[in-house]
Amino acid sequence: MCADHIGHSYGPKKDDLLKRLRRVEGQVRGIQKMIDEDRYCVDILVQIAAIKSAMQQVGLTILESHTRGCVVDAISNHTDTDIKIDELMEVIRQFTKP
Repeated sequence: MCADHIGHSYGPKKDDLLKRLRRVEGQVRGIQKMIDEDRYCVDILVQIAAIKSAMQQVGLTILESHTRGCVVDAISNHTDTDIKIDELMEVIRQFTKP
């Protein structure tokens, strides 16, 4: 569903997304502890890479849900098609920035 509807297109995946985000939150706390304990830089960088990968997966899941929900809905109903595609492209540009 789109922003103007009740719920969101990622709704069916909400529990999984929250689980992943809680795991990332734990990883961030782990890095804080590693830094506090003066752990080896490479070990910290490996954990940072794992967090980046996990967040990328969360983002891709939400992006896919948005595309399959809101964008498909706009195209199939011929409502705000160009606006939705422009919005999608802008989100993809922001999401794929290094």
